[in-house]
Amino acid sequence: MTRDYDVVVLGASGFTGGLTADHLAARAPAGLRWAVAGRRRSALEEMSAERWGGVPVVEADTTDAASLAALAASTRVLVTTVGPYLRHGEPVVAACAEAGTDYVDLTGEPEFVDRVYLAHHETARRTGARIVHACGFDSVPHDLGVYHALRELAGGVDGFGGGLQEPVRVRGVVRTNATFSGGTFHSALGQVSRPRQVREAHRARRRVEPRPQGRRVRAVAGRPGRDPLLGYWLLPLPTIDPAVVVRSAAALPAYGPDVTYSHYAGTRTLRYAAGGVAGVAALLVAAQVGPLRRRLEQRVPSGAGPSERRRERSWFSVDVVAETPTRIVHTRVLGGDPGYTETARMLGESALCLALDDNPPSAGSVTTAAAMGEALLARLQAVGLRFEVVARSS
Repeated sequence: MTRDYDVVVLGASGFTGGLTADHLAARAPAGLRWAVAGRRRSALEEMSAERWGGVPVVEADTTDAASLAALAASTRVLVTTVGPYLRHGEPVVAACAEAGTDYVDLTGEPEFVDRVYLAHHETARRTGARIVHACGFDSVPHDLGVYHALRELAGGVDGFGGGLQEPVRVRGVVRTNATFSGGTFHSALGQVSRPRQVREAHRARRRVEPRPQGRRVRAVAGRPGRDPLLGYWLLPLPTIDPAVVVRSAAALPAYGPDVTYSHYAGTRTLRYAAGGVAGVAALLVAAQVGPLRRRLEQRVPSGAGPSERRRERSWFSVDVVAETPTRIVHTRVLGGDPGYTETARMLGESALCLALDDNPPSAGSVTTAAAMGEALLARLQAVGLRFEVVARSS
């Protein structure tokens, strides 16, 4: 199908959207037809001239369905950084699903992802659109980290060859010294303030979503404690990442007949673990009280971010431990600033992967591992993310 563009970044005037466009300007191969889009044409034209080599600007507004329909019809892949997604995201997905346009975002909002699945998955399957959520720090290091660990457990074969034949228990442990983006903070506050709606959307999706035949995949809430292998104190982490990993496991038979995944934050000392519990508890309470929630939102504005110097000092790691009854593989994903620099790289490379690479056939609401797998893993390694094998035992 002939389109004007291969990739368009919607929301490029924002902080993370601008970094994503920076990444494309630096990494896009010769001949890639790409553009930026948003409400403020004049601001984007100025940014395009200064930062992105004068790439085209498309005017579009998430409250204007006609502009979104035209935007989606003009490109093969649409990247959106306009959040919170529960507030601004569904019209963009709807336009992409109708137009058969591939879609990527960086959401970590499970309610949004579930509601979009219910409303637009079947349309996207019919048109061939690939709707790929969570293409930033939520949830690429965890989703592809587990993919990489199980690939190593199966002998390092692309696509896993014949796949795993044994049950496998997997745990992911994330650590970082970084601050999270204002957009991520606003999205998280919005979700924890809506526990009933989050549960309802999850249950509604489970009632209609097909489950793998003859296989079992599930997320298992872990318990706080000290990990004897990693040496970290573990805190169960209630993010979107376990749901994404489990959906990849359901879509990919190579993961084996029985897969469980547990997700944690890791700290080196019990004191930091206790402080983390107290901080999360305080945030959960504040999110339920309107005035407190609005005050927190004002203190951490969306669309802004830390200095380049601060980002250069930031890092993250995700340890993935995969255990079968006979073997253990411990792998690790390492990168720089997760909430901004690496998220922009992940998002940009996801868009390039969908636009340019030979990916497995898929359509509808799909995960990064299911939609792109090996190709995206190779792309992320090429831009500096490290996927390492730490240890093997049997």
